[in-house]
Amino acid sequence: MSMIESAPTASRGGRPSREEAARLGERILDAAMELMLEQGYGATSIEAVAARAGVSKRTFYHRFADKATLVQAVVARVVERARPPLAPRPAQPGTVPEAAGVEALRRSLHEFGTHTLRAALSPQVLALYRLIVGESHRFPDLLRAVALSGGRAQAVRTLVDTMRRHLPDLAPAQAEFAAQQFLQMLVSLPQLRAMGIGDAMSESDCDLWVTQTVDLLLQGIG
Repeated sequence: MSMIESAPTASRGGRPSREEAARLGERILDAAMELMLEQGYGATSIEAVAARAGVSKRTFYHRFADKATLVQAVVARVVERARPPLAPRPAQPGTVPEAAGVEALRRSLHEFGTHTLRAALSPQVLALYRLIVGESHRFPDLLRAVALSGGRAQAVRTLVDTMRRHLPDLAPAQAEFAAQQFLQMLVSLPQLRAMGIGDAMSESDCDLWVTQTVDLLLQGIG
């Protein structure tokens, strides 16, 4: 098979269908993610991505304007796959409405925190974190891509909504400050330990970490 292009089967008029075009875009993103996480952002060229994906440069540029656009799509994809549930589950018919108060909030925060920490310690997210730490000082496109992904901002909004749903008297500014601190406490040290700065946490360590972080947050907001 040629490495220049293994084109999808053409639909009417010789152009790929929408589904085929989407699969081709996914293939390019797969190749880009593999190369960036293996070799680093600076060492990954558009030519190498096209070759790994089995497409021509013309096909690549038809989907991504440049390398900055490509890395934004790669980061957005990693963030989206790691994203915790971001909305309360709709109540099922016949169920009791969600209770307000500290204990109900504790359960919601624990569920959110458990999912978030697992995602933050996943191999792909850790690899992306290493990439950003190692190369963002030379390539601002990496930090821009993280900002544009909106992952942290979305998580903060979800936490604010969750806290104020259970504790309606909690001021919006206090809820936002608490949400920012909760995410920092929850993820920062476990990620550093997973990267080799100390011993990596076991699953039971992570469960305890989530529980204690939630307890500390609830103590802080009274």
